[in-house]
Amino acid sequence: MKLLILLVTVLAGIWLWKRGRRLAQPKEPPRPSRSREVQPMLSCPVCGVHVPMADAVKGKRNSYCSVAHRRQAEGS
Repeated sequence: MKLLILLVTVLAGIWLWKRGRRLAQPKEPPRPSRSREVQPMLSCPVCGVHVPMADAVKGKRNSYCSVAHRRQAEGS
């Protein structure tokens, strides 16, 4: 009976020790989500800033980074 109690105590100690080591390890940083679609980047002809196609301001001749640059380039 003493041997059984000793065995259970040792196994419980090993289990707690391994659990503590596992919890103490640094977790991996979260990976970027693949749910977002990759978008092509467009360069503003006025300032050269690259913006995603979805965020670009469409003009008659080109796509721009802002309404101000579209007005500056196209005059409207």
